[in-house]
Amino acid sequence: MAKVRIQKVLSENGILSRRRAEAYIEEGRITVNGRPAQPGAAVDVRTDIIAIDGERVQFAKKQHKVYLMLNKPRGYVTTLSDELGRRCVAELVEDAPEKVYPVGRLDKNSEGLLLFTNDGDFANYIMHPSHHVSKTYRVTVRPDVSEDQLTALSAGVEIDGRMTAPAEVLVLAKEPGRVVLQMVIREGRNRQIRKMCEAVGLEVARLKRTGEGPLRLGMLQPGQWRELTPQEVGSLRNAVKEAPREKPENREKAPVSPNTKLTGAPRSKVSGIREQSRPGQKNGHKGAKTAGRREYGEKMRKKF
Repeated sequence: MAKVRIQKVLSENGILSRRRAEAYIEEGRITVNGRPAQPGAAVDVRTDIIAIDGERVQFAKKQHKVYLMLNKPRGYVTTLSDELGRRCVAELVEDAPEKVYPVGRLDKNSEGLLLFTNDGDFANYIMHPSHHVSKTYRVTVRPDVSEDQLTALSAGVEIDGRMTAPAEVLVLAKEPGRVVLQMVIREGRNRQIRKMCEAVGLEVARLKRTGEGPLRLGMLQPGQWRELTPQEVGSLRNAVKEAPREKPENREKAPVSPNTKLTGAPRSKVSGIREQSRPGQKNGHKGAKTAGRREYGEKMRKKF
């Protein structure tokens, strides 16, 4: 077995996230064979003795990889713990068969599809900025939206000193004082949808992620989760392989004729306009717990 970086080993075995492992290493809380671990140090779990706060970590021979989809409700922060005492998404997946970590983020006031896994390589693969995995949102804005605003959102606007990539924008419904949009983006910048709308003078009243790549939230209820099928995991991996590789620094705002009228991307180019559940899918299915979970592993996960 080839040696693997210590942060990756701890992350893939559900002991610590990579970020927390790096913090523990800097604090001197992790040792390898009795000596303080170094960031990026390669280890072999079969022969090296890894300890956290003096207690040896036991690794399972084979880890059960878990991939979940959660319908995150509003009011929860995307973190495993919070020093301010706010509700965390980790509370909603406590009964998952393994300890899992969120893939990406949704801010406290946003809701919808949020992926979780204990597969560190998969998470990094999906989140890497060069892969441009599409994310679909249902956005309720106030008070109304003009053709110029739709044009700007679709072509790209400047936020945080940089232009956004072109987006797909579709008007789903118009009512007095509010408009429901569907927006598809292929970036993962902080609070991007909210900032894009604010940049063109729109107030976001509600923001819900309804899809990521080929995945759709469907009829999964708020606060509930279900495991992804092998087919869904495979389709998400394939979506990454097929995603464009455009570099952010090469993006330019697309020229738009002042006479062009835009009501959003053509329907044929936007998938998932209406949320639909997969045939035979059980909403909120939590799956069976993994039998024979190691007692020590349970103790270590709760401790760290």
